[in-house]
Amino acid sequence: MPKITTILFDCDNTLVLSEEIAFEACAELANEILEMKNISDRYTGEQLLKEFVGQNFRGMMVSLTKKYDFTLTDEQFDKYVDQELGKVVEMLELKARPCDGVMPQIEKLYNDKEYKIAVVSSSALSRVQASIRKVDLAKYFNPEWVYSAATSLPKPTSKPDPAVYIFACEQIGVQPGECVAVEDSRSGATAAKNAKIPLIGYVGPYPEDEKEKMRKVLKEDCGAIVVMEHWDEFPECLKKVQAA
Repeated sequence: MPKITTILFDCDNTLVLSEEIAFEACAELANEILEMKNISDRYTGEQLLKEFVGQNFRGMMVSLTKKYDFTLTDEQFDKYVDQELGKVVEMLELKARPCDGVMPQIEKLYNDKEYKIAVVSSSALSRVQASIRKVDLAKYFNPEWVYSAATSLPKPTSKPDPAVYIFACEQIGVQPGECVAVEDSRSGATAAKNAKIPLIGYVGPYPEDEKEKMRKVLKEDCGAIVVMEHWDEFPECLKKVQAA
């Protein structure tokens, strides 16, 4: 394996405990869409999180249109994306917290300057920026190296599409093989895998009864070289990736 020069971090529930907060806001709008389409099902934030973890709101709406066999116009998509983003950013600015143990690890990477570090997320850029700003992580990342599949690309997309990872590598000026991605979800891990980026899986935010299942998903299905439960394990995991 080439020498690792660059670490690409997912944001939601990898750097920042934001998914649960965001999905509370998403549920309200998802239910509004279902009601508009005369579909009786309704979602709680928790149910949405289980079904669509790792997807941005646009990707989630596409999944809903397929699941329930209805259509939305481009104007409707854009309207709901804008509404969701405003609600989520507002809630994150109030409630977001860092993942356990992440702060000292990012601070050390920043101070040591051995690796380039970037954020590569499915979420809208303003949401990612609000999350890392709220938990005081923004100061460690070059603002130009904070990427969003929903905002940074010429055509908005969502993980598991690898486009945002490929774009990030091009912008930073590195090859996928010299990077390592850190991801907590199937969709994010699949995006890294399809971009041919070595992967560290992370299961810290999952409930205890789901951690083992997600370890298996990340390792067996998505090809993670190693899976960590707490950020304290990160330096050792990075060594294992480099040695693979």
